[in-house]
Amino acid sequence: MLKKIKFIDLFAGIGGFHLALEKLNSHCVFASEIDKHARLTYIENFKYKSPHLFKNDNKLFNSDILEQNINEIPNFDLLCAGFPCQPFSQAGHKRGFGENLEARGNMFFVIRDIIKKKKPKAIFLENVKHLKNHDKGRTFRIIKDTIENELNYSFNYSIIKASDYGLPQHRPRIYIVGFRGEKTDMSNFLFPKPIKLKKNMSDVFGGYCEREIGFTLRVGGGRSPITDRRNWDGYIVDGELRRITPKEGKKMMGLPNNFKFPVSNSQALKQLGNSVAINPVYETCKNIIKYINNPKEFKKKKQLNMNFS
Repeated sequence: MLKKIKFIDLFAGIGGFHLALEKLNSHCVFASEIDKHARLTYIENFKYKSPHLFKNDNKLFNSDILEQNINEIPNFDLLCAGFPCQPFSQAGHKRGFGENLEARGNMFFVIRDIIKKKKPKAIFLENVKHLKNHDKGRTFRIIKDTIENELNYSFNYSIIKASDYGLPQHRPRIYIVGFRGEKTDMSNFLFPKPIKLKKNMSDVFGGYCEREIGFTLRVGGGRSPITDRRNWDGYIVDGELRRITPKEGKKMMGLPNNFKFPVSNSQALKQLGNSVAINPVYETCKNIIKYINNPKEFKKKKQLNMNFS
């Protein structure tokens, strides 16, 4: 049985980190999400599981992290943040840290300030894979240097696909994991090993689809011709054109069947495109918690991997 840990859910979206961690017997003590539609979805799905977040005028469910008093955030063990990726992605014109302090790209420094003040045992950040090469690697070096030298955490990272963890969607994302007071070159943390695909796109649609693994769900830009390279939501199923709806999107992201979207279909698809894939987050969080509880276990595994490499 994994030890119960406390976590905070920053830039929470619809609660992908929350869903993964609640399956690991962990307790969310604070969450933050600014988008009003995503907040509705978050509340709808966690109001009974985590009612404490929404009491006392939602003080534990922040709507603007820039206005949050860090001292009022409860103590926690793990910081999770799928921090805004648009400034680091091709879709966001790759502006990165050149934006204003209030802009999405600099939300990393808000995360930095919270880590510096609260000193959690571990951090888990998620972003688009393009983050690694943005501005010829300068953006990534700034993040790495900040985590290692300014905050004194290790910096372990990996580019992980949702399809490597049982979901029929490519969705490559960069995962950054760090542990307080640990040097990166001495870290024994291991990202989880890939697992077999549990379902394919035929399972998602309930009919024969030629594609086993689906396109990465995106934010907007759908309805392109199926032969267009920009197409991401169109598939031929049983010989007919089908488009992704929230029903299929939930399956591709690993969301439970009872997950609800109290918003329009267009908003639901946008939220799915912004979310984290549950399976790889769950497997990574499981290793993080194991590492917090018993880092020596990973040291043995790492030595075995080195011996057979």
